[in-house]
Amino acid sequence: MKLKSKINIYSTVTFTILLVIIHTTIYFVFQEMMYQKELEHSHQNTINTVAGMKNVHEQIEQDDLLRAYLPLNGMIRIVQSEGQINSTITDPNHQSLKDYPSDTYQKEVMKLVKVQGIQHTFVSIPIIMEDGAVANLQMMENLEDVTKVLNMLKLILVFATLVATIPVLLSAQIVSNIISKPILSMINTMTEIQKSGKHKQIPLPKKSKDELYQMGMTFNGMIEQLEKNYEKQEEFVMNASHELKTPLTIIESYSDLLKRRGYEQPELFEESIEAIHSEAVRMRELTEQLLYLATNDAKWKFYFESVDVLPLAKEIIQHFYSAFNCQIALHVNETIAVFADRQRLKQLLFIFVENAYKYSGGRITIVIDKLDEQYGIIEVNDTGIGIPKENLDEIFERFYRIDQARNRKAGGSGLGLAIAKEITDNMDAKVKIDSEEDKGTSAKVIISLANTH
Repeated sequence: MKLKSKINIYSTVTFTILLVIIHTTIYFVFQEMMYQKELEHSHQNTINTVAGMKNVHEQIEQDDLLRAYLPLNGMIRIVQSEGQINSTITDPNHQSLKDYPSDTYQKEVMKLVKVQGIQHTFVSIPIIMEDGAVANLQMMENLEDVTKVLNMLKLILVFATLVATIPVLLSAQIVSNIISKPILSMINTMTEIQKSGKHKQIPLPKKSKDELYQMGMTFNGMIEQLEKNYEKQEEFVMNASHELKTPLTIIESYSDLLKRRGYEQPELFEESIEAIHSEAVRMRELTEQLLYLATNDAKWKFYFESVDVLPLAKEIIQHFYSAFNCQIALHVNETIAVFADRQRLKQLLFIFVENAYKYSGGRITIVIDKLDEQYGIIEVNDTGIGIPKENLDEIFERFYRIDQARNRKAGGSGLGLAIAKEITDNMDAKVKIDSEEDKGTSAKVIISLANTH
């Protein structure tokens, strides 16, 4: 069943049930009030009759006296204590009331009774006869007119309930249209996206700020994010293809060259082997970086512990000296131990030192210091070519390279800083890059001290 139909049915049924409950309550309350009013009226008439009988000084026949107080559409009678009827006066049109049981009561009684299916009031009051005997003066009144009024009220309420369902149906239709319109618009938009493969947003009313508007805004925001991610994915695939295509082409070219002249020219053989090996290493590193970035968050495992930064920095310095004969200066303003994953922190610092080595022909310095009572700071400074100020906000994008700095000659793939950003985010650290063209770059890692955890 469609949402629109559900809203129509549920709202109509709910309102109708509520209306039936209200009208039923009104009917029974009004019925109780009407019957109670008639019962009190009959009671008062009976009291007046008793008072009238006491005030009579002249000798009047009992039947004549009762006839004077006979209610319309009713009966009046005197019942002796043994249940024997002394006198009974009944309206000619209601002779059946004579057959009503002649019970006697010790106190006043007022109630509603049914005779031949018709509601009547019944009132009985004890009286003392002239001979001193105790009897009951009983009076009954027919409530057929009241019942007709109540039946008429019942018909009116039923008719009102049926008539009221018409605007309910119309209003439910309007409400369902209002609610389902943005949802149908979303469905149509998603169907178009599915068919065409192009991202599209739904139009939103400018005046409305309700939940449906917020849902539309969320949908449009999601579509916008998907579009950006799709563009980034395309760019990522294109860049990855480009990065892999070049070393594959070089390897293929040198392989062909080896086939043709490799055995005749030893120097060409050595050159080709060196180039193929170099490009194979480059492809392996690029593939590892791509796999590292493609790993979802659930597979990023960090083992946090207290890490002494000084031995870690010395280890990195020794590695670069052994591998590249690169001299790196170390300045320790204050020794610190940070709360981090040791291998990830080493990888993070390695990325910054490697970038400094690639793009700096000058001095590289690692600075270790305490920022405050909660954080420590590790800086990797170089005096290289630097980064233009307008490009600083984009250097953490995957495959992003600056033409002057991230050139192929330097061997960069544009993935190192993206990995660094992922590591710092997962270690709840911060990375800040300050750079100036032709003067150098400073990469700062701000991370929590171990004694704060």
